[in-house]
Amino acid sequence: MDKNWLKRWDDRYRDEEYAYGKNPNMYFQQELDGLKPGKILLAAEGEGRNAVYAAKKGWQVTAFDISEEGKNKALQLAEQHHVEIDYQVGELPELGFEEEYFDVIALVYAHFPAEIKSVYHRLLNGYLKKGGFIIFEAFSKKHLEYRLKNGKVGGPADIESLFSIEELENDFKNFDFQVFKEQIIDLNEGMYHIGTGSVIRLTGIKK
Repeated sequence: MDKNWLKRWDDRYRDEEYAYGKNPNMYFQQELDGLKPGKILLAAEGEGRNAVYAAKKGWQVTAFDISEEGKNKALQLAEQHHVEIDYQVGELPELGFEEEYFDVIALVYAHFPAEIKSVYHRLLNGYLKKGGFIIFEAFSKKHLEYRLKNGKVGGPADIESLFSIEELENDFKNFDFQVFKEQIIDLNEGMYHIGTGSVIRLTGIKK
């Protein structure tokens, strides 16, 4: 993992304030609320806002990120809400998650570096049970024009780290999609997701 990439996230999560707030992402919350609790894996989970929400709803929660600072904040948030989460730090191929183990995989603004993002998607796909769900929200390639107008909306500055419908269809080709759309939304999540942006949202069931 690039040391500058790791330093960027450690620096962001080191502040006392939560970079993206303490409340769950709205789309994640909406989709999770319609599912029966089971085992969930949250990718690139940062400071734990979605993991803690899932734990409060009765899910057995596993999360991972590259940032120890993110883990520290996530465990603090979990303690505040009197829930437990299993939070792993490291690069995904080295974490040893079990094949077809999880009932849900959640990727909420999980913008992995461009050269590994499809590899990570396929690994995560393998950790999901058949009949399990994926919940995904992240910035689309069209988001760059919104980021240029308003840096506060956040997101990667390089188009290769953003997503297209076509690449996600390819990475998750063994899914029946209940939701799969690119849309313009208004974000108000902490300090770094403020304003209008272009995202892709999908919810799918693994065949």
